[in-house]
Amino acid sequence: MIKDEILKTFRGTNVLVTGGTGLIGRQVVGILCSVDANVKIISLDKVKVNEKADHIFGDITSFGFCKDVIKDMDFVFHLAGIKGSADITEKKLASHFVPTIMMNTNALEACRINKVRKVVYTSSIGVYSNNDVFKESDYKLDSLPMDFAGWAKRMAELQIYAYKVQYNLDNFAIVRPSNVYGPGDNFDPNNAMVIPSLLLKILSKEDPVLVWGDGSAVRDFVYSKDVAEGIILALYHGTKSSFVNLGSGRGISIKELVETLCSFIDFRYEFDVSEPSRYPKRIMDITLARKLIGYNPTTSLIDGLKETWNWLINNQGEYLKKKNYFNE
Repeated sequence: MIKDEILKTFRGTNVLVTGGTGLIGRQVVGILCSVDANVKIISLDKVKVNEKADHIFGDITSFGFCKDVIKDMDFVFHLAGIKGSADITEKKLASHFVPTIMMNTNALEACRINKVRKVVYTSSIGVYSNNDVFKESDYKLDSLPMDFAGWAKRMAELQIYAYKVQYNLDNFAIVRPSNVYGPGDNFDPNNAMVIPSLLLKILSKEDPVLVWGDGSAVRDFVYSKDVAEGIILALYHGTKSSFVNLGSGRGISIKELVETLCSFIDFRYEFDVSEPSRYPKRIMDITLARKLIGYNPTTSLIDGLKETWNWLINNQGEYLKKKNYFNE
């Protein structure tokens, strides 16, 4: 939980959340609306997530639109992005890379021009090179990101670095989340990631549910509200134009994930060893985030999965109202 004295500082302020209808964004919006911040959401989704927020349907790949909508904002949470499975992002590189670059470049530059007091940019675990455990101090600028999509996220981080060097700006914070899940996730069956994909298979009564790989792959799954709190804390405390990791800090095998789902949903499953497991292990070290911004993820895997499952049951068609760059 974020301390009340921190949350109170947002009361009455003008806040913009790009991608505020998304997985993490709706949680940020909910927290800020609960303390009476004046929240605007920019999104291309035809979804309303909070009655207290002003929902603006707009495209931040337009620089002119960005400059206009960010004017007079105290704080900007730049969360807009494109989420899809590793398979679809590899097959449709341009569909992911080009709009991501445009969104980030425009939003961040509009924040600089409009002299926004504080900005937080949501990067990704994908900017790191392949490793088992990711620690901020191990990151090398001249290393290769773990996948092509990571380049687009890195470019925005470099943009913030350039602001620091040329303009001595340190009001831009950066966070790198791990494998985020929760209500409002991407539940498009054609490009969903591991947790929403499994939940969709269970919901459609697939029997047995086929799980890719042998179950040994380890990932850092973190609940969306925990990440949202970390993002708010990052904006409040700042990251000195550098970045902090936001994950659970705990590795969870795919086998453990499936067994946890089985503990409260009745279904059969089998591992499909003919399909790739991809990387064997990916865990975030969150020591720096705990120390620098007071980040403290508290949602257990089972509680987060229950929340996500219950949300999906009641919102099965929401993904059809969301912008899908992979269909274009």
